[in-house]
Amino acid sequence: MASLSYEGGLHKPTFFSIIYTREIIIFDQKMSQYIKKALVLGAGGFIGSHMVKRLRSEGYWVRGVDLKYPEFSKHEANEFVLGDLRDVEFVRRVLEYKGDAGNFYQSVPYRYIQSFDEIYQFAADMGGAGFVFTGENDADIMHNSATINLNVLEMQHQMNERIGSNKTKIFYSGSACMYPEHNQLDPNNPNCEESSAYPANPDSEYGWEKLFSERLYFAYHRNYGIPVRVTRYHNIFGPEGTWEGGREKAPAAICRKVAYLPEEGGTIEVWGDGLQTRSFLYIDECIEATRRMMDSDFMGPVNIGSEEMVTINQLVDTAAKVADKYVDKEHILNAPLGVRGRNSNNDLIRSKLGWDYSMTLEEGIAKTYAWIQTQIEKKQ
Repeated sequence: MASLSYEGGLHKPTFFSIIYTREIIIFDQKMSQYIKKALVLGAGGFIGSHMVKRLRSEGYWVRGVDLKYPEFSKHEANEFVLGDLRDVEFVRRVLEYKGDAGNFYQSVPYRYIQSFDEIYQFAADMGGAGFVFTGENDADIMHNSATINLNVLEMQHQMNERIGSNKTKIFYSGSACMYPEHNQLDPNNPNCEESSAYPANPDSEYGWEKLFSERLYFAYHRNYGIPVRVTRYHNIFGPEGTWEGGREKAPAAICRKVAYLPEEGGTIEVWGDGLQTRSFLYIDECIEATRRMMDSDFMGPVNIGSEEMVTINQLVDTAAKVADKYVDKEHILNAPLGVRGRNSNNDLIRSKLGWDYSMTLEEGIAKTYAWIQTQIEKKQ
């Protein structure tokens, strides 16, 4: 079976399990010390695990949910539940917050069940170009991710009906992959302004699913009043992201290839002619923009990304500069590529949220390269 990653990988567990930090083992602690309660779906993945850390630093009580624990660091959730969000009954249960009355496994009278204040939905079947653009994973990508989003929205709607409340805000992490291919043919002038999404023509089934799910969240808002926040992420990267195995994104893949070269340098494979363009946003800036979005009254959709557009050749040169190595490029012209050009347009998020990226690509690559180099050293 394909490995579904809540930013990770999809195998179907036959059990649910849970792990607690010290705060919730002691149930007589008053939960009022926590300002808000958040549910992070996909908490074992790259962005989700970083969001858990951010929310905990702000004093939230956090339940994390995923098929797996974070791969590169210990989770920081108050409660972490392992399970499959394609299972609608499991989703129903993880949406229930029981407070001092009990934990995830304990049955309590329904009058004690509350809804979360915020839900962050990062769980998806995803990966880099080598996973998304081959065509071999299209059915799994569309089925798995759409099923998760359908389950989350419908079960939250039913819960809202039962408890008579509609307070829970749901954040959905969409993707710039939903933008039309015909607006991204010119690598020097791609159009990814939010209103350019229609007429729709994503270049992959991954993008079509992201577009469907984006519309799904807004439909549940229109019909049932569920407060939603929808963003379109542009190539998020940084430490603790997948860096090998076929699902890694371009910055991690390039950093890994350069890190494996000897000190004097050498040649690495670069997919395509290297003239295709992208922008890349460092993880900390993504988390900051996401939190601002959730705290605002703006529903979106809105881009979250960097406007520092570079060619893939320039991305390689940046990694080489950070590593202080000479790097030659062997271009693989028949590799999976995606669109010719993509760059975030941040006009809307600047006007609505007052947010803009501040870290340069080189600064982010320096942090990412150092972390990947450490991972390589651990394996040797």
